[in-house]
Amino acid sequence: MRIFALVVFFSAATPAMAMPPVEQVRLDNGLRVLLMQSHNVPMVSMSLNVPAGSWLDPSGKGGTASLLSAMLTDHTARHDYITWADRLDAAAIRLGSDASRDSLSLSLTVLKDALPEGVQAFAEAALLPGWDAKRFAVLQSDSVAGAQKSLEEPGVRAAQETAALLYGEHGYNHRPDGDLASLQRIRLADLQAMYAAQFKPQGAVLAVSGDVTMDELLALIGPALKGWKGAPAKTFRDIPAPATVSGEVRNINMPTRQMTVQLARLGPSRFDDAFFADMLLNHILGGGGFSSRLMNEVREQRGLVYGVYSYFAPLAVSGPFVISLQTRADQAGKALQVVHDVMRGMHDGKIDKQELQAAKDNLTGGFAHRLDSNAKRVGLLSMIGYYDLPLDYLQAWEANINGVTLSAVQAEAKRFLDPDQWNSIQAGPTDGGDAQ
Repeated sequence: MRIFALVVFFSAATPAMAMPPVEQVRLDNGLRVLLMQSHNVPMVSMSLNVPAGSWLDPSGKGGTASLLSAMLTDHTARHDYITWADRLDAAAIRLGSDASRDSLSLSLTVLKDALPEGVQAFAEAALLPGWDAKRFAVLQSDSVAGAQKSLEEPGVRAAQETAALLYGEHGYNHRPDGDLASLQRIRLADLQAMYAAQFKPQGAVLAVSGDVTMDELLALIGPALKGWKGAPAKTFRDIPAPATVSGEVRNINMPTRQMTVQLARLGPSRFDDAFFADMLLNHILGGGGFSSRLMNEVREQRGLVYGVYSYFAPLAVSGPFVISLQTRADQAGKALQVVHDVMRGMHDGKIDKQELQAAKDNLTGGFAHRLDSNAKRVGLLSMIGYYDLPLDYLQAWEANINGVTLSAVQAEAKRFLDPDQWNSIQAGPTDGGDAQ
């Protein structure tokens, strides 16, 4: 097996925690393999990310990638559902799967002693899908039942409407797990078509962390993935930029006492030049928990909400930037006014050095916790590999945060926090409350 290898040693995240080195190998079929060794516990975790995200769901069939991910770990061409479950249980092999907007992932967690059998099972799930029609019907029925139940949840309904409003005909226009109507339209052939077009090693990344060396890993995955070749029809680089939407209002009337309100707009992408300034801006605004402005102003000082927070999703292209609050319907209007006031103040430059430094301290102080388990390390390595970020991303992370200037954060506040450029989505008793 011909490979190209590169090892980058990271500095310590904190004096008490030495960051393990990251090793990278590219197999001759194009698959990138990233490994961060950790020998404290005899376990190994890995995740295979492929370019089969929900942005590629066929029109009107949101949830296709999600159902595909579920099918891959449910059974295989060699093992039906029962024998497959028995095999995994016997060796304590834990397989998982997920579909996000940009990618589909398969995951494995296994004890070091069972790693050979775990890798074989992992490869079988990835490369030998079973396509059993009866099992597809069961998984689809389960998903439909979940979607039916979610219709009672204001937060889910608001999130669905937010995606549809922000993205229109774009592939990001639905939640990855689909909705009641879209899930019922999906056919087994849709899953097979997505798998055939997208489940390829080129553009994919295998991220691994745990009690294994690169030599041991390659000796296992080389034979297991033998014969897997090809390039996907599309990668995340083919995702088009979405059109901007602003100033829209959507009301979803629901017979609930509590209202969920989402203010939303397009935010930065994973590759935004001001990404770290945006992280700090969001932390100050509403991403920093009880230290954030929104939590302090809307909940702590005025008691107008049960909870309030903000986030942005850094995707291949502009992801959603969302402020979400849960409140009584009769207090929604007052709460939104305070939220707008906070946004407008930050938009106008009212952010000081002390507030910025506190946000930096919070983020860098918690950095070690982002690396304190195999699963977390695998998640970070998957992100770095899949989006082709610099291999020193983790090494440079703390310096990139600390290097952000006050003027840079103020510039991003000017760019993103004009309340008039946001959209409002309200789910709850909108016919009887005073939300506007």
